[in-house]
Amino acid sequence: MSNIQSSWKRLRRNKGAVAGLLVIALAVIVSAVAYLIAPDHTPDANRMVLEVEGQHPGFRIHMLSIKKEQPIASVSFFHQLLYGQESDVTWTPVRSWQFKDSSLVVQRYVDEYTSRQETYSLEQIWYGKPPAVAMPLSQLQEKISRERIFSQTYWLGTDKFGRDILSRLLVGTRVSLGVGCIAVIISLSIGVLLGAIAGYFRGRTDDAVMWLVNVVWSMPTLLLVFALTLAMGKGFWQVFIAVGLTMWVGVARIIRGQILSIRELEFVEAARALGYGHMRIIIKHILPNILGPVMVVAAGNFATAIVIEAGLSFLGVGVQPPQPSWGLMIKENYNFIITHNPLLALAPGIAIMLLVLAFNLLGNGLRDALDVRSKI
Repeated sequence: MSNIQSSWKRLRRNKGAVAGLLVIALAVIVSAVAYLIAPDHTPDANRMVLEVEGQHPGFRIHMLSIKKEQPIASVSFFHQLLYGQESDVTWTPVRSWQFKDSSLVVQRYVDEYTSRQETYSLEQIWYGKPPAVAMPLSQLQEKISRERIFSQTYWLGTDKFGRDILSRLLVGTRVSLGVGCIAVIISLSIGVLLGAIAGYFRGRTDDAVMWLVNVVWSMPTLLLVFALTLAMGKGFWQVFIAVGLTMWVGVARIIRGQILSIRELEFVEAARALGYGHMRIIIKHILPNILGPVMVVAAGNFATAIVIEAGLSFLGVGVQPPQPSWGLMIKENYNFIITHNPLLALAPGIAIMLLVLAFNLLGNGLRDALDVRSKI
């Protein structure tokens, strides 16, 4: 049985690691198809219906969708999958409605206790502007009642702008996974390179690298991220890079320690005796033998990056609105915790907790599964 098969067998026995792996797989699938499964398909799930702000989970109301006067360009399926599709209608919450000849009279929902009567032209609702050729009145009434008046349910409630919490939670999965992925790639690239150089060459090279590691290590992580974020500016990619540039020190220390213990083994001495260059020995002979610790630290860094990004967004220096981020959603709705609707802030907090827990469980499982002293 190969090492990979035996490691996978040990990993499958760890129920916590398997549960974490399933949660991560689900999060990846959700992030990939977020705009297709979210109730709000608009870019950044940013459809605002101010009348229904701050509603409880399960809130249901009828909506009247009115065609916009300006046409909305259609986009390809791939573009919609990545960025969503701008809506060509405006939603208006209504309590009741009735047709009167060529008009629709509605009781518009203002708040829980108030409504306002409004009258709309049927052509305005269906076409957005006077059409060149209109369909018969009876057919128009039937189409509007069937396609333009519908029941909308907000399963996790709405935020203070009347946006669907569930949709923003689903789309926000991309930010958390994205920052973890980019941060891990950056931290592993820098950490593995510097750690391998320090551990293999030792001497003054090791002293110089470890001096740099200790200097960066001595700085508070959040403070260093603040400095990098302010230097590069606020934004989506800036916070990704800033988080990644602060997490390489732990990787470098672990890689250095692993290489120090391996570089004197027989197979490395044999590679030197055959005249192989230093880079070939490091890349082809040493690094493949320390992939286990690298994978474990990568899982830990992934979880740490998610927490740091959420903290930055909560403090206002991370992902900027209207782009949904779990930390930003907590910031926008934390006032509701002590009022009437705490789930608006608790839902993204629970999502962060579950995803971080999943990566930590997977990291622990990988540590045990890749331990060569473990019994099969």
